[in-house]
Amino acid sequence: MDARAVSLRNSNLAKEGIDPRRGQMKSDTMPTFRRVTDDFLDMKESEVSNAKHFAQWGSTLATYVHPTIGDLPVSEITIDDVFKTLKPIWGTKNETAQRTRGRIESVLNFAIAKGYRSGPNPAIWKGNLENLLPKPSKVQNPQHMAALQLSDIPRWWAELQRRDGTGAKALMLLTLVAARSGEVRGMRHDEVEIFSKAEANKKGYLGLWTIPKSRMKANVEHSIPIIQPVYDLIQQAPAKSDLVFPARRDGMLSDMTLSALMKRMHESDDVGYFDKRSGRAVVPHGIRSAFRDWAAENKQPRDAVELQLAHRVGSKVEQAYFRSELLDIRTKILTDWFKFLKGG
Repeated sequence: MDARAVSLRNSNLAKEGIDPRRGQMKSDTMPTFRRVTDDFLDMKESEVSNAKHFAQWGSTLATYVHPTIGDLPVSEITIDDVFKTLKPIWGTKNETAQRTRGRIESVLNFAIAKGYRSGPNPAIWKGNLENLLPKPSKVQNPQHMAALQLSDIPRWWAELQRRDGTGAKALMLLTLVAARSGEVRGMRHDEVEIFSKAEANKKGYLGLWTIPKSRMKANVEHSIPIIQPVYDLIQQAPAKSDLVFPARRDGMLSDMTLSALMKRMHESDDVGYFDKRSGRAVVPHGIRSAFRDWAAENKQPRDAVELQLAHRVGSKVEQAYFRSELLDIRTKILTDWFKFLKGG
């Protein structure tokens, strides 16, 4: 950089209250974290395609960060300040806390780039906060599977339709029938019976997917009526494999395949997909919870819904009756659910 360029740079820094010799703002004009947040959001606004996501960025910082460090000079914020900010919500709202930490890190990176502070970023996780806060996996409640919020489902389903690959198709079928991940990943062609046109017209559904009891959690055979979108997915399956959704080397897909796909969908969305109760990112098993929430809100027949989820209903005699007699009702439920997925 020639002398004239250096002089111009130093002049611009001085106008912003930054000492050109140290690249650090003078203490009497040092901006607070709150002000730097505003500047950062102004800069990022043009990059954000979703207004709701942009509002959530500011809301998260205003709610969980500004009361603690919002009025501190941005140059003076330490790892202890960040730790004290995150600790109250780390164990109770861990997904929210993780997002908050990431947003603090982004604002402080912006401050470093602007010359407002120097040194390492105190909000970095690896090798830093990970030594002070428990691993997220240790504080998240594994019993509650993070479920899609009903208001997010049509947007999530539309995004899933744009995804390619066997994992995406398996996740589509899982969603359409509210099955468990293992039931779908282990689905075999010989478990599927497609009816003739006459029989399908008579019964009101296109066939049956019958999962043997050896693959069921309750050790009871489970039949699922096949509606049109399920039939379409089955027809797309490769005939060379016994499995409907085989992995690349013809084995069974791993559970991680579906989980990773949902994680990528969550991370690529401007807003993300979060469980309303825990604030955690949604997981495949949570789709069953979302189906149950939708069914309750729309007053679908409870016994038929529970049977669709392969839950025990009533006595053994009642269970046998329900398995044979509620297929038509379950077909209607799945058809209504599919309409909801599409935004209808």
